[in-house]
Amino acid sequence: MKAAQLLKYDKNAKLRINELPIPEINDNEVLVKVKVAAVNPLENLITTGSVKLIQDYKLPAIMGNELTGVIEKVGSSVKDFKTGDKIYTRLPLNKIGAFAEYVAVDHNAIALLPSNLDFSTGAAAPLTGLTAYQGLHEELNAEAGKTIFIPGGSGSFGQMAVPIAKQLGLKVIVSGNARSREQVMSIGADQYLDYKTENYWDILRNVDYVIDTLGAKEIDRELSIMKPGGRLLSLKAGPNKQFAIDHHLPAWKKFLFSLVGRKIDKKANAAGIEYHFIFVRGDGKQLQEITKIIEQNNIVPAIDSKEFKLADINEAINYMTTGHPKGKVLIHF
Repeated sequence: MKAAQLLKYDKNAKLRINELPIPEINDNEVLVKVKVAAVNPLENLITTGSVKLIQDYKLPAIMGNELTGVIEKVGSSVKDFKTGDKIYTRLPLNKIGAFAEYVAVDHNAIALLPSNLDFSTGAAAPLTGLTAYQGLHEELNAEAGKTIFIPGGSGSFGQMAVPIAKQLGLKVIVSGNARSREQVMSIGADQYLDYKTENYWDILRNVDYVIDTLGAKEIDRELSIMKPGGRLLSLKAGPNKQFAIDHHLPAWKKFLFSLVGRKIDKKANAAGIEYHFIFVRGDGKQLQEITKIIEQNNIVPAIDSKEFKLADINEAINYMTTGHPKGKVLIHF
């Protein structure tokens, strides 16, 4: 089979297409013939070595984190899936490899493709869906009746996070571009702010939870609108000591992450806020819950119209990084 491998960590890393054997599966795995794989900013973080302290891969390694495909073979212990099933998945952190014609994946990391999505739109759903689900349920431990604000939440993440937050009984406020107002309100947002004409830091107060999608430069403004005792979850600003503790990392990593996250932790502590960072794992049971939300709300993730094949993988990553795509960038097999 053809697969795109990372040979070494490098800030200018390029993936190489190699011919490899089709993987063997163990008793708990299924063999998936990949239909579509999605390209994410996570690819850049992995190939440059930026997340090596969180997840280090033995190189050479096949890259790619989320996909859709068809099951071709099932392990002897797998009872919940069968040959021919259409699935989608965020691959397990320790065994990625979506940029390949076939992948062996643990059955606990996959779910049946939502009925309203095809192989293309389905490939754009697992990573953002699980980020929203784990962020709200596990990191924020969000409680009904409280308020959440998602700055920059008019894109694919907000599309998943808003209905999950509403399901939890939260009041949901989102900021984003004007053209997305109607769509975000239609999936349950209670309030929408146009970031070009409304400064959320001038308008909002006493917010319980914030999910930061914008990065470290926005943290001060986000903290300024929050209620003491609240929780701030960032998808971008970086890990801290609490992240290392939660993930049972060794003592030297706890020390290192406490240094890396010290500046944000200091600001958060001064405001009486808990700061969290998320690195999303694969989870098939949670994907099944996300499937229900996708189907009930007829959520169809945005995908970019430009088509790439596996041979174009480096061009696709570059386009995702610098080309201002109008949705998720996809690799079609």
